[in-house]
Amino acid sequence: MADRYEALKGLTDQHQTRFILATFVDLDGKPCAKLVPVEALEALATEGVGFAGYAAGALGQQPCDPDIMAIPDPASFAALPFLRDGLAMVHCDPHVEGSPWPYAPRVILQAVLADLREKGYDAHVGAEIEYFLLNRDVSGGLRTADADDRAAQPCYDARGVTRMYDHLTAVSTAMNGLGWGNYANDHEDANGQFEQNFTFADALTTADRVITARYLIQMLAEQRGMLATFMPKPFTDRTGNGLHLHMSLWSGAEPLFPDDADQRGLGLSELAYYFVGGVLEHAPGLLSVLAPTVNSYKRRGAVSTNSGATWAPNRASYGGNDRTHLIRVPDRNRIEVRGGDGSANPYLAIAALLTAGLDGMERKVDPGDPSGPGQHPAGAVPLPITLLHAVDALHADPIVQRALDAAGPGVAGYFADRKRDEFLGWHNTVTGWETNRYLTAV
Repeated sequence: MADRYEALKGLTDQHQTRFILATFVDLDGKPCAKLVPVEALEALATEGVGFAGYAAGALGQQPCDPDIMAIPDPASFAALPFLRDGLAMVHCDPHVEGSPWPYAPRVILQAVLADLREKGYDAHVGAEIEYFLLNRDVSGGLRTADADDRAAQPCYDARGVTRMYDHLTAVSTAMNGLGWGNYANDHEDANGQFEQNFTFADALTTADRVITARYLIQMLAEQRGMLATFMPKPFTDRTGNGLHLHMSLWSGAEPLFPDDADQRGLGLSELAYYFVGGVLEHAPGLLSVLAPTVNSYKRRGAVSTNSGATWAPNRASYGGNDRTHLIRVPDRNRIEVRGGDGSANPYLAIAALLTAGLDGMERKVDPGDPSGPGQHPAGAVPLPITLLHAVDALHADPIVQRALDAAGPGVAGYFADRKRDEFLGWHNTVTGWETNRYLTAV
């Protein structure tokens, strides 16, 4: 605890920090925080800061339960003076009565990573974050923040990027100031949609950065009168927001995925193919975590968009540099899992994928040969078509349940029940589509 305090004290002094957002997320990915002045830094570092867990969100608590104490991890410290002078953020591990809380996503990922390390592996992960920049019209409806962003095929349009120059460069500058290595910022496939990339890191660091990036993108957009959303499918006729995860396993400094002797043509090791096999085998259950909202399946199930592509896989297949698959292998060093969307909790998504891949490695699950461009094997398993189908797949998959229960039992059942209730809450709501279709149908 003294070491934690000294580390935070050094960071706050270095960055002239006056207030810290002590932050964690619930199972739905909602960022929860208290604003802690540096005068209370020693108490934050040694005791944590308390939250009523039931009020905070999906954390497996009832109103009668004791406080969740958020214990900061100095390694996650991020100075945010570009948002507010003297502000910083630190990610925390929720504890209850002195023990890590098993319903906390960051605690779950750390438990999975600890198991991985015991088996001799380290995980490196990169993330691609897609989002829309929007405004509301006078009636409250959503519209593209850039009124001139109307092209039929806006992806990579230099003019669209230039018109959003102030926002994109502010985000890029922030990422680079934090040491993330932002290397590209582009207009994505839909009007008003953007992506800003940063260098891969260890799995926990990348998950922390996804949460921080979402926060700073939304706050920087708000400074310019815009709304940034990671909602999977905010528009019926446009491509939705993905969260693509690039993954590899290492043993210390040695990468374990590349292999020059590969006979299947992708340059991967036997271990990497087993990892792919595990992810493909558990794909239906994994979708409950990778695509965890009702809206997720409107992105995945879309039959057409203005651009002509959804970029969301609907079958458990893999191939080379081909974006139609659940797993794309862009090069010999990594695989890209394309099933996640903007609503995914990065801690849970990475934990579940690593657990599924490890199961494939342990059981030597052969994924078969990779599919050619635009092709899918006849036996490729269809992915769930609604959140309810994904929850059913989670109930049937003990390996994905094991990932969610990595820090303690009961989390998988709690998560599944909440997601089933979420689906039924939507299903029981009368929508405009229904009144348009049925009001005078008979």
